Amino acid sequence: MKELVCIVCPKGCRLQVDEEHGYAVTGNSCPRGAEYGRNELLHPTRVLTSTVCIQGGLHRRLPVKTTAPIPKELIFEAMDALNGVRLTAPVHLGQVVIHDLLGTGVDVVSTREMKNE
Repeated sequence: MKELVCIVCPKGCRLQVDEEHGYAVTGNSCPRGAEYGRNELLHPTRVLTSTVCIQGGLHRRLPVKTTAPIPKELIFEAMDALNGVRLTAPVHLGQVVIHDLLGTGVDVVSTREMKNE
């Protein structure tokens, strides 16, 4: 039996996930908590937020995020990929920075506008 705190909503339900009985979830107050508990043990994913280097902009770093969750085991490899990104201003909000990150089908996009200096 694994114990988790649900992060789907602010309630923070304390979940118990029974791996021996089909990943049955108890302690959740909504169906989303049950889904989260099962997925967290079977295939954990995370939305990745970070920054990348940008030249010629008002700031030296540009905030970015994945457009969907990626497998948790790819987080460090994804960070390595982001570390190699070098952009040049201007960059628009929502502009794709990396297409199909690590073959996941998920893009990395800018989360703010970055105008020239």
